[in-house]
Amino acid sequence: MKENQEIAFAHTLEAVKKQAKEQGNCISKEQVKEAFKELSLEENQIALVFDYLKKHKIGIGEPVDLDEYLSEEEMDYLAAYRKELEMLETVSEGEKEALFLSAMAGAEDARERLIHVYLPQVVEISKLYSGQGVFLEDLIGEGNVALTIGVTMLGAQENAMQAEGVLIKMIMDAMEELIGQTLKETDTDSRIAGRVNKVAEKARELAQELHRKVTIEELAKETGMSQKSIEDAMRISGFAIEDLE
Repeated sequence: MKENQEIAFAHTLEAVKKQAKEQGNCISKEQVKEAFKELSLEENQIALVFDYLKKHKIGIGEPVDLDEYLSEEEMDYLAAYRKELEMLETVSEGEKEALFLSAMAGAEDARERLIHVYLPQVVEISKLYSGQGVFLEDLIGEGNVALTIGVTMLGAQENAMQAEGVLIKMIMDAMEELIGQTLKETDTDSRIAGRVNKVAEKARELAQELHRKVTIEELAKETGMSQKSIEDAMRISGFAIEDLE
């Protein structure tokens, strides 16, 4: 693929994943082929796309069993949590539509009931995002917060179906944002740890040469590091770099 085609391919793949999530984590072969139609992919390339989607918990033509992707610890947590949700009311499609319309009109009791109705749905959505560096419990917690806020923000929607789509999108967006923030923090922590380890390693090497602890000034002169970066590493480590005075 040429560079422009590669960019278009990546964007199309993300759009297909998003469409699948909106359809209950399922997409048809025809929808995939239609999405990539402009790129004129060969059959073997389309087959690779299907394989990629399956590996990302997306069913081709029929939903996948997301429980199969969960760890034993996550399954245990879900079993206990689902037991807590068993007492929640269930409603028919007609009743659900009426709740949405009332919530859109500002009825507080309808909003409360909608929260109860959609708590189990938050659990199902959370399974779409398992295995991405965030505990399932935290995903559900973030989704529940988004649900509680979301039921108060439906007034601008035109109908119940649109309101439901907006509510589910808010829950999904909240989980995706949590994953993004967690990955960012993990990356930052990793860079910080790397900086501390580098300073500690260089200090150890110089201390072995001099047969004593070294000063920040000596380490800076020997390694070319700035004194500030060494001081920052010392502070971050809690002044626990043994070979530095």
